[in-house]
Amino acid sequence: MAPAIATTGRPLDGLIVLDLTHMLSGPYGSMMLADLGAQTIKVEPPGRGEQTRRLGEGDPVHTIDGAGAYFLTLNRNKKSVALNLKSPDGLKVFLDLVRQADVVLDNFAVGVMKRLGLDHETLCAVNPSIVTCSITGFGEYGPDIQRPAFDQVVQAISGGMSITGNGDSGPMRSGVPIGDLGGGLFAVIGILAALQERSRSGQGQHVDVSMLDGQISLLSYIGAMYLMSGVVPQAVGNGHAMHVPYNVYPTLDGHVVVACIGDEFFRRLVECLDDPALALEAYETQQGRLANKEAIELVVRAHIASQSTAVWLARFSKAKVPSAPVNNLAQAFADPQVRARNMAVPIQLDGGKSILVPGTPIKFSRNVEERFDPPPAVGRDTVSVMRELLRYSDEEVTRLTDLADVG
Repeated sequence: MAPAIATTGRPLDGLIVLDLTHMLSGPYGSMMLADLGAQTIKVEPPGRGEQTRRLGEGDPVHTIDGAGAYFLTLNRNKKSVALNLKSPDGLKVFLDLVRQADVVLDNFAVGVMKRLGLDHETLCAVNPSIVTCSITGFGEYGPDIQRPAFDQVVQAISGGMSITGNGDSGPMRSGVPIGDLGGGLFAVIGILAALQERSRSGQGQHVDVSMLDGQISLLSYIGAMYLMSGVVPQAVGNGHAMHVPYNVYPTLDGHVVVACIGDEFFRRLVECLDDPALALEAYETQQGRLANKEAIELVVRAHIASQSTAVWLARFSKAKVPSAPVNNLAQAFADPQVRARNMAVPIQLDGGKSILVPGTPIKFSRNVEERFDPPPAVGRDTVSVMRELLRYSDEEVTRLTDLADVG
């Protein structure tokens, strides 16, 4: 049950983030900060704005008023200020924003921020407490820093694709772009850590996030097992290197997952299936089950194939065997638990249309307010930010907005 009493505001209210990101990894990270209450100001080129706005342009199903699904979900809760950062006036406005800001986030290629005159050392001279963060494919030092990188590139290099899928399928990427999304999440963690350190030292610093580093980190215990043994792990499909049975099993009308981690859960499964072929002394320990994996899998698979998904989920639930249906996205978003946690949220677009997008996964016991404002039109907030945040005079606002390079 959600908390009954909400306090006003959100956890990051008062924080100002300048968002120079595009595509997926950076916008996902800045979206998380915006969802948590940070005033997130998207700084983008005048005119058509940053390139992600046009991703999927012309797709009648996943585009509304020229903006595609990428942009619509990743840029909620943000403001847009249109500036040409290559012009003196555009750069001046941006540096004035830096003086008021807490964070500058970008995911340009290595060296772009330096060429724009927006590297950490320059911004720190303007605002010593500024926290800057750059998400790149390979980080800011090492032999490959200039190598082009997208999600699947870092998934491949990290080794993650080699342990995904099975021997028949060959290497397979994750169904969600975890290289990009992981980069965004690690950026948020790094930014919040730097802000916490700033509360003690009073000094900002730069956060260097490599998408490849993120994927290596996410190898977790699998990476540690290789480093300890020197044995290169192979793809095991939906199975597990240590636990049996732990897999996806076909039913009469779909698939279910059974995940027996530990002896107690296996005992419950044996009682539920009531098959003497599973009630062997050799199967009572994890090592014994692993040594007899194929035999156990055959028996479990035969049982589950004989009934519907609903029948097995009811039986497993009663026996408290860890299990789940393998949902498609329609089933996932209709799941009562997903709905109860407000994980499909409406956004009322400026043009009057409404869409549903995934909600925010971080819930709080006091700051429970969730707000999802529409993604901004290019430069929608340029004038209001100049007046309210930068305190520019009406004359200065007029002069700057009359220029072609300041929206």
